[in-house]
Amino acid sequence: MTAPIATLRGVTKRYGALLANDQVDFSLWPGEVHALVGENGAGKSTLMKILCGLVRPDAGSVQIGGVQPRPGVRGALELGVGMVHQHFMLVDTLTVAENLVLGQEPLRHGLLDRGAARVALRALATSSGLAADPDTLVGDLTVGERQRVEILKVLHRGVRVLVLDEPTAVLVPAEAAALCAMLRRWADAGRAVVLVSHRLDEVLGCADRVTVLRQGRHVTTLPAGDTDAAALARLMVGREVRPPRAEARVVPPEAPVLLAARGLSADRAGRRVLQEVSFELHAGEILGVAGVLGNGQTELLEVLAGTRAPCAGHLELRGRDVTALSVAARIRAGLGRVPEDRFAEGLVRELSVAENLLLGRQAAWGGWRGLDLGRIGRNAALQIQRCDLRPPDPAAPAGALSGGNAQKLVLARELAPEPWGEPCCLLAGQPTRGVDVGAVEAIHLRLRAARDRGAGILLVSADLTELLALSDRIAVMFRGRIVAVFPAAEASAARLGECMAGLVGARAAHPTGGDA
Repeated sequence: MTAPIATLRGVTKRYGALLANDQVDFSLWPGEVHALVGENGAGKSTLMKILCGLVRPDAGSVQIGGVQPRPGVRGALELGVGMVHQHFMLVDTLTVAENLVLGQEPLRHGLLDRGAARVALRALATSSGLAADPDTLVGDLTVGERQRVEILKVLHRGVRVLVLDEPTAVLVPAEAAALCAMLRRWADAGRAVVLVSHRLDEVLGCADRVTVLRQGRHVTTLPAGDTDAAALARLMVGREVRPPRAEARVVPPEAPVLLAARGLSADRAGRRVLQEVSFELHAGEILGVAGVLGNGQTELLEVLAGTRAPCAGHLELRGRDVTALSVAARIRAGLGRVPEDRFAEGLVRELSVAENLLLGRQAAWGGWRGLDLGRIGRNAALQIQRCDLRPPDPAAPAGALSGGNAQKLVLARELAPEPWGEPCCLLAGQPTRGVDVGAVEAIHLRLRAARDRGAGILLVSADLTELLALSDRIAVMFRGRIVAVFPAAEASAARLGECMAGLVGARAAHPTGGDA
């Protein structure tokens, strides 16, 4: 085929005063993996939603296979275009297999043929390398497992143009490599892939061409082999971006213990997922937690935050037993939380930026007459300035923010000095997942600044580079247990990887063989 499989010309889209896409041109050829990069809010997701029929442009044209699609998602699907979204679009109360065939259900005697759905899922899982249990409820899956189901669901539609918005943000390196290999096979078979990603090294290793957007405009399109990560970051941000550098410190043994887990265990869907976890987090320390997704990290964060009850053990915050305290009481006691899924657990999409800055703390922002709107407005303006939120509009709904700006909003609220002072401890779950290089830099600076002011930070991340750059110590989880703890200066990606795979025991990895 000598013509593009998809073409966008002069695409423009406004959301009120925000110009999301400004006369953008984009072409996609059969047989290529085409990466689309840019800062959060650069217009990448909007452009791809226009291609997939989810959003109508205000100006410009879209053609797929030389044909203008009918309006809406069905029009794009009819021409073979499907999208895997960064934020999940699954039904929690259905099984993985049922989600896979939703809208295209195989029937037997007028009823859903669950056996056929299971067969279809297993075939796709084998061909793609993305494992999934067909009979598990989606609501019981981890974030990473849900992402796999999203990808499998779109592949099941038989699309010839596959758009993936941050597909590896919730995958560990081995899973991301397997996905990229699958995308390469997909393109080599004559189909086309658009990869929206902030992981520039991954983009360069997977894509044939790269298109850069900045502030809604097309900056350049170039062969992936003609650039590097540093050059792409400059094109995206418009300035030099510092790569994350390790700045680990040795925390003095006399530093106060702020958060202590003592033999914590927890169940999920009738299965023991957290097993006798113990650790101590000191003042002025970042304790990183590594592990393949699904090994108890999510449940550990939930137990610490108070959203999941432990079945054994207890938790101490500044020497006080807080095991039985509610989420709100833990916040008042000085525990902040950046959840793994910012939109599902960290924000209310329909509320404004200013209102989201109050969540969990509403009672402290008013008096007997109700909320103090003046004080709330001043707080919003200050926090927006501090975290460089874009657009800087306190009245904007949180659901309209890009992923990186939404994450900066959550972090701003959790580290805000008002109303009770900065938290003494912060639980940070995947804080830079799906975030661009500029926002990563800003988030890392805020986490380090909080540590330097004496806070203790528990950092759970699937990104080993991030853990090695930020952590003072790193604990590794495997099958619900902490199996190893390293001073960050003694850790490496290879050594952590061995522990994550269960190849090294705690006593071999921890100098003293004791708890974290």
